[in-house]
Amino acid sequence: MDKFVHNLDKEIKSKKGFALLLTLSILSIVIALSSVLVNYLVTTKHTMIDTKAMIQGDILYSDLQGVLSSIKPKDKEDLYKMLYSTPLPFGLKDGRISLTLKCSPLNNGVNINWLVYNSKTMKTRAELVQKVLDGIFQKYNIQNPNGLEEMLISYMKVVDSKQKKEFLSLKEFENIIFRYMLQEDDSSVENIPWNKYFVFNHVSKSLGDNMIDANYLSAELISVIFDIDLEVVRSEWSEGASNLNLLLTNNDATLDKKIYSTKFYPYTECEVFYTYMDRRFKFTFDDIRDEVKNFEFYGKE
Repeated sequence: MDKFVHNLDKEIKSKKGFALLLTLSILSIVIALSSVLVNYLVTTKHTMIDTKAMIQGDILYSDLQGVLSSIKPKDKEDLYKMLYSTPLPFGLKDGRISLTLKCSPLNNGVNINWLVYNSKTMKTRAELVQKVLDGIFQKYNIQNPNGLEEMLISYMKVVDSKQKKEFLSLKEFENIIFRYMLQEDDSSVENIPWNKYFVFNHVSKSLGDNMIDANYLSAELISVIFDIDLEVVRSEWSEGASNLNLLLTNNDATLDKKIYSTKFYPYTECEVFYTYMDRRFKFTFDDIRDEVKNFEFYGKE
């Protein structure tokens, strides 16, 4: 009898241990399921907010498109000149909505896509890209300049029978630079402020649209193009405020008016930062010759 009681007690303890183990296992599963559910709800909430924010951004863009398209050219010129130097904030007093409009010239550098256009009309522009590249390669001690240039050209080469050339965007350019850096083990390319020298625009069929906005050139680009010491340029030049012709005259250089525009050039890119549900979002658009277009939503900042 004692043996039976002992075995029964042992069996009961064993079942309790099994039950406890089972409970812990189920608990861990419940916790895992809860985690999945919570993550799903958070993700769904954020996705819904992102979707609604994108719709809100599209509405904002449509409203801005209407306003900017109705502004007289002279007034728009004055507006953009101000926005090039100072972002414009808007908002309600209760803080529920805030928006910042920031703009910059779209053609204030040498278009790197000119490099592969060697036609009679575009030859001077292609040579200008080459000169800037050579100046950069020398200034920053690039280990394999020919290799890097070949990587750029191979991307912009003719890609079909219609003789259309591939457009090199800033993102694609950065990918090429990164690939070159890994391939050549040359970190010097990381130190180059490429945006001070180049822009990454489509090449227009109209020669008059393939111009450089001379009022907003960087000091670095002026130094390379016109062979003027960088410190001299920096002491005499302020983007959007100085007279480039005067700077060049003082340094025995001249401006090719077939390439550079000293008047306001109507090629502008804008960034809009806005809040929605206490989160910050961004979209961009271009204003090119009074046509507001190229809306792109970037999502949460």
